[in-house]
Amino acid sequence: MLLVFASAKIFAQLPRHDKGLFREFKPGYFENSILKGVEDYNEEKKPAIKKKTFKIDISGMDVPKSVDEFQSWWKNEPISQGNTGTCWSFSTTSFFETEVYRMSKQQVKISEMYTAYWEYVEKAKRFVHERGNSNFDEGSEGNAVIRIYKNYGAVPFENYNGMLPGQKYYSHVKMVAEMKAYLNGLKVNNAWNEAEAIATIKSIMNHYMGTPPESIKVGSKEITPKDYLINVLKLNMDDYVDVTSLLEKPYWEKVEYEVPDNWWHNSDYYNLPLDEFMSVIRKSIRKGYTVLIGGDVSEAGFDSQNNVALIPTFDIPSENIDEYARQFRFSNKTTTDDHGLHLVGYLQKNGKDWYLVKDSGSGSRNCGKENKNFGFYFFHEDYVKLKIMDILVNKDVMTDYLSKFK
Repeated sequence: MLLVFASAKIFAQLPRHDKGLFREFKPGYFENSILKGVEDYNEEKKPAIKKKTFKIDISGMDVPKSVDEFQSWWKNEPISQGNTGTCWSFSTTSFFETEVYRMSKQQVKISEMYTAYWEYVEKAKRFVHERGNSNFDEGSEGNAVIRIYKNYGAVPFENYNGMLPGQKYYSHVKMVAEMKAYLNGLKVNNAWNEAEAIATIKSIMNHYMGTPPESIKVGSKEITPKDYLINVLKLNMDDYVDVTSLLEKPYWEKVEYEVPDNWWHNSDYYNLPLDEFMSVIRKSIRKGYTVLIGGDVSEAGFDSQNNVALIPTFDIPSENIDEYARQFRFSNKTTTDDHGLHLVGYLQKNGKDWYLVKDSGSGSRNCGKENKNFGFYFFHEDYVKLKIMDILVNKDVMTDYLSKFK
C-alpha cells in the first residue's frame, strides 16, 4: 500500500508537458452567421481559406466544460458585436449593466452603439485638432465608455440599437471606410473646418446606424441621456478605475497604456506590480464585483473550439510566468491589445483559478447556439497573468492600494 501511495504521489507531482497540433480552418460563427447576415455579403467574395493554425492539444486535460461549474454574478446574455471592432463598448457596457444590478437590482440593457456613435465623433474631433495625426478606427479602450457617459450620457438598447430596419448583424466596414476616406480628404486638402467635418461624420453614421436620440421616455417622463445615467442607472463614473501591470512604467504611479486603441493617450491607468494586479482580480470576483479585462486572444493556448484559454508549457511553464515574461511579450509585440471581455465568475480547480469570461466576439460562438457555453470562455489564471494587460474595476476593491499612489 505504501509503495502504491508513493508512486501515485510522485506521478501527481510530474510537471505538465503540453503538446500542440495543427488545426484545419473550419468556418465558424463569423463565416456562417455574421458574414452571411450583413448586407454586403457576397458568396463570390467570401474569405479565402485560411492556413492551418498551431494550437494546444487539450485532449485528456482537466479543463472546465460548462458555465455551470462556475460561481458567477448576474449578467445579461451575451450579445454579438457582429462584424465590427467595438468589443470595447460591448464588454464595458456589459460590465456597467452588472454594476447597475449589483447596486440596485435593476436588470437593464444599455445601448452599446450609442456609445460607439459618440466615440466616432470624438475621434473625428481629435483627428481635426491634430491635423490628421490621430488614430481613427473602430477600436478603443474600456475607459472610453466612462468618458462618453460623462459627456453624452447613456440610453437603453430599446431606444437606440444602432441598426437599420431589417439588419441582422452589426457591420461597420462600409461606414468606417467612408468616414476614413472623408477625413483623409480633409488632410490632403488641408480643410480643417471642425463644425463641417463633424456634421459630415454624423451624417455618414446616421445613414448607416440611425440617428441617436436626444431624449428618451422613462415611464411618463421625458429625460436626457445624462439624466438616465445619473438618476435611473445611478452610475457614478468617478467610482471606476483602470489598472495595468507594466514593468516598462513605474509601479505605484498612474501611467499611459501605450497602444493604438488608446488613441487619446489616456494616462490614468494605475500601474500595479503583477502580484497585486492579480490580487485585485481575485478579490473582486470573490466579493461579487465583476471585472472588465483587455488583452491578447491570438495565442496557441486560446482555443475557441473548446472555449478555453490557457498558457501551454511549450510557451512558458506556469512557475516562470512573472513580470519579466509579461513585459517581454508586450515589448516584442507577441502580446497585443486585441480584445475587451467581461470577467463574470470564477472556479477554483486543482489549486488554480479559472475565470468565466463573457464575450461579444465570434469565436466564443463556434460551439453553437444550443450550447450553454455560447458567448463565454474559460480563462485559466495563468492566461490572465501573462496575457491580460489592463482591467477596469470598481474603486472599492482598490482601497488597499489607492493610497499608495503618488
